[in-house]
Amino acid sequence: MKVAITTLGCRVNQYESEAMIEKFLKEGYDVVSFEDFADVYVINTCTVTNMGDKKSRQMINRARRHNPDSIIAVVGCYSQIAPNDVAKIEGVDVVLGTRNKGDIVYWVNRAKDEKKQIIKVNDVMKNKTFEELKIEEYQNKTRAFLKIQDGCNRFCSYCLIPYARGAVCSKDPKKVLEEVKELANNGFKEIILSGIHTASYGIDLKENITLLDLLEQIDNIEGIERVRIGSIDPTFFSEGVIKRIINIKKLCPHFHLSLQSGCNETLKRMNRHYTTEEYKEVVDNLRTFIKDVSITTDVIVGFPGETEEEFNTTYKFLKDIKLSKMHVFKFSPRIGTRAATMKEQIPNEIKDERSNKLILLNNNLEKEFMNKFLGRKMEVLYEQHYSKKENFFEGYTTNYIKVITKSDDNNIKGKIIETTLIDVNEEFIEGKI
Repeated sequence: MKVAITTLGCRVNQYESEAMIEKFLKEGYDVVSFEDFADVYVINTCTVTNMGDKKSRQMINRARRHNPDSIIAVVGCYSQIAPNDVAKIEGVDVVLGTRNKGDIVYWVNRAKDEKKQIIKVNDVMKNKTFEELKIEEYQNKTRAFLKIQDGCNRFCSYCLIPYARGAVCSKDPKKVLEEVKELANNGFKEIILSGIHTASYGIDLKENITLLDLLEQIDNIEGIERVRIGSIDPTFFSEGVIKRIINIKKLCPHFHLSLQSGCNETLKRMNRHYTTEEYKEVVDNLRTFIKDVSITTDVIVGFPGETEEEFNTTYKFLKDIKLSKMHVFKFSPRIGTRAATMKEQIPNEIKDERSNKLILLNNNLEKEFMNKFLGRKMEVLYEQHYSKKENFFEGYTTNYIKVITKSDDNNIKGKIIETTLIDVNEEFIEGKI
């Protein structure tokens, strides 16, 4: 039997897909590309935006075209939020929410044997425990995602994720440390601690432990050379936290601090828990205490009520603060959120215009940031071949600059090598070993 899995959305989904792949391998399945013929197709869905839902439906239709007789399992956030809508899509045999992914093979086999549709979606709002999806055998040898937390208690006015993932649930710290050790024993050099709201790690545990405490313990584990944190709330970085962080030697100087808007009035309507002044203070402190730090972010344009003046305030804030990379999203109303019913919804053409302005600003700021490192020798973890050029490899510096380097040595994959940064391209720096 052949299985193909495709993943939409965040790093948590990527981790969970890897865990599901392992479940299928242990049951004797062969894993193939999603573009190949397979007996089972699994779509791990995202519902952050309407586009996420649309892509999920496209993947379902693609699977059905590849093999009309296959078992199609749709799992994840879209299934959790709209299980009945997913179940009505032609060809869908299994519908699982954000829970029960550990039993994916059981439900797929049962649907195949019983020849009937199975829907297994629990009420995550009642859930208080972390679902274990441990990965024991790893498919590559460079960096690995490690899910340490699930759920969110913030309820931003535009976001469905708390309804798709439930309340904050943290992985047992002992199990986190055990998994980090296993990653090190399996040859990994870098791990990325991931969660839905990573900064809230530990608030639900009986142990008095925080994300910072966990990072300090991971720093003592031999074998792992780099640790990254996934997207994190800027309120995590008090000055006291930053002063402790600088002593964590393996923690990479790259932080993705979600901003969403550079205007306080917009942030208030979004129900974000900080102001632009507080955000800037965090950025300034990180830059003061951490050498070569890279700070990236997400920004939403066209949020309901965003006037031209509010957008211009955001634009000026981002231009002045000079982050190293911005991911720009156009507001997407999600049924079930407060923002979807807010007055003064912004027309799509205005969203497009504002998005294009910020993308252009990002391109300039990204190049400006990379230019600071030209001529420098920096350590790069090479992860894979660069698909566009023969004998070129791609990897990342500790502060997450993408580097493309020519090498006739195929063994550089999975190694950290000192590299001279020689030329800035559109999205990367060319390196020389």
